[in-house]
Parts: sequence; structure tokens; C-alpha cells
Amino acid sequence: MFSLPESLNAWHSAAFNQTLKNELCALNPDLLPLQAGLQHSSYAIADNLSVIILNAKESTNNLHIKTGLFYSGVIAGCNCADDPTPVDEITEYCEVMLSINKQTAEAMICLVE
Repeated sequence: MFSLPESLNAWHSAAFNQTLKNELCALNPDLLPLQAGLQHSSYAIADNLSVIILNAKESTNNLHIKTGLFYSGVIAGCNCADDPTPVDEITEYCEVMLSINKQTAEAMICLVE
């Protein structure tokens, strides 16, 4: 769990999408399910994380935001000195569902499969 207080405060404002994107990109990448969302590589790299907001709605206690995450992944080789395989970054994409508690700003995130 992590906290997204700025996003909660920006709810119902024109700044919400950008605020949420900024807060998510500022998080420790280990808090996001990037490794679990890999489709084409074996190791997630969050250096160039990009966020898009797909859907946002409100329930009695929570904000529910479906979000797309673009990031990079690599196919890890054996790293032997004579390994001719270059380490190329591959663009990865996954969708996650964020639930932000409207009272505490505590957020939970899960991978949408």
C-alpha cells in the first residue's frame, strides 16, 4: 500500500490526471506491478515510466482509476563475456486498477489481466 494524497485532493479538478501521473511516476517502482505485467521481456525497468488514465470513477469510499503503464523491459541473457546478444530494451505495457481511499488517501493497486 502507498499514499496518493495529491491525487485525492485533485479529484474533480482539471489537474487530476496530471497530478495522478506525477505521483505514480514519483513512486518507488517496486510498488507497481511492472514485473508481473511483462509480456515480451523478462526484467522490468521503470526508468522511463509513462502513465495514461483510461477510466476514473468514484464509489462511496474509494476512487477507482484504471490506468495504463508504459515502461521498458529487457530479456536478461547470461552476461557471459562472449555472449553476442545485445541488451535491448523492449517497450512493455500493462493495465492496473488503482483504488484510493477517500478518507486516508491510501491506495491499492492490482494488475488487470
